[in-house]
Amino acid sequence: MRLSAYVLGRDVASLESAGDFRSILTYHASTAPDDFVSLTMPVRAESYVWDDTLHPIFQMNLPEGYLLQVLQEQIGPQITASPMALLSVIGRNMVGRIQVAAAGAKLDEPTPPIEVAELLQGDNSEEAFAELVRQHATSGVSGVVPKFLDAQSEQTERVVHNKGTLLTRRHIIKGSTGRLPYIALNEHLCMQAAARVLPTARTELSRDAKALVVHRFDVDDQGQLHWGMEDFCALLGLRPVAKYDTTWERIARAARDHVPGATQLETFRQLATTLLLTYALRNSDCHAKNLALLYTRRSDVHLSPAYDMITTVVYGGYQHNPPGISFMGKKTWDPGKNLQKFIAATFGVSAKTQGEIVEAVSDAVSETAPRVRDAMAQHPDFEDIGKRMLIAWNDGVTGLRAKRVYGLPEWNPSPAFEGFSDPPRLPKTKVVIGRSEALGKR
Repeated sequence: MRLSAYVLGRDVASLESAGDFRSILTYHASTAPDDFVSLTMPVRAESYVWDDTLHPIFQMNLPEGYLLQVLQEQIGPQITASPMALLSVIGRNMVGRIQVAAAGAKLDEPTPPIEVAELLQGDNSEEAFAELVRQHATSGVSGVVPKFLDAQSEQTERVVHNKGTLLTRRHIIKGSTGRLPYIALNEHLCMQAAARVLPTARTELSRDAKALVVHRFDVDDQGQLHWGMEDFCALLGLRPVAKYDTTWERIARAARDHVPGATQLETFRQLATTLLLTYALRNSDCHAKNLALLYTRRSDVHLSPAYDMITTVVYGGYQHNPPGISFMGKKTWDPGKNLQKFIAATFGVSAKTQGEIVEAVSDAVSETAPRVRDAMAQHPDFEDIGKRMLIAWNDGVTGLRAKRVYGLPEWNPSPAFEGFSDPPRLPKTKVVIGRSEALGKR
């Protein structure tokens, strides 16, 4: 199979498969230096041969979960064994400035629209959200993944489903699930805390708190492709399934390789703040796909706004998970002085500045906590989750401020952390390796 790769609508390279486990990208002779497909693949005459099904930048955008199931039903199970065939279906609708399609294909084709505003006001149960995706994904058999109409614009919307997520031209829309109830509300609250100390993606919550609208930051004000975007899985040459198999050391080296010297200091400060936030919010799902670089050219590369921040420990089966990315060979919520030493040595952020960041994070968490209490009152089914979030945030902040870590003065948080009973304990999950769940209990 042979496809064309486009940057901002310009045909810049050919992509073809060579057997089952090799892909080749070749730039056209006329491609401009700034029209590179990936930061790791600058424009050159020699082809880029990747000994895997697809180069990392293309694997980054492949759908998972429910949309993949729908596409398999419509196109056939062969796309499971052929990532290139799957890319040919969804390649027009990816994050960042690149698109992939057959040579000469139209990159924008209309499909039946819906309005985002209706989703924010309507039924966002897991079943309703899945049906919404199914209804609009089935038109993808023509080679175009379904599109939605943004209520703020008459432009058509592109949609890709990835683990309960709809990607539109202006927004990313996320639903909640039975296993992770109110995950949309959880993320919205975490993002509000993060926004007080970091550049973040802007979020809006549906009335029933079960759907989250995230405003895309890789497009311009009209929803047109503008920024290139690569997560650290792609930058490190990792498959998406290996998103936890990296370290903060490797992420720092990749940032140093691609971010110009003039903006490295701010990039490393943002990475340090993000790392400290994962401790404060008890976000064990910070992994290589949840960190990314944005760019327009090689001299204009910087860390993207923060996204996908969640307090994961409030859900059964996740309450004992360690941090998603290791540093100094360990994943632990009790890092001691090693955390301060690591950030100073790896990101070049002084101990004094780190203390200031921890103070700012503490204030951000304290100022956001009342919104958690408001959500608990407005959505009774969220009450126990909200309690767990406040307990987790309190543990996270006091842990950072402890003498064995940063040794900051005792924290005086807002009254929102007081005056509620303990939530029920989360059930413990025990996994027995090698024993099928289909077998009866002994």
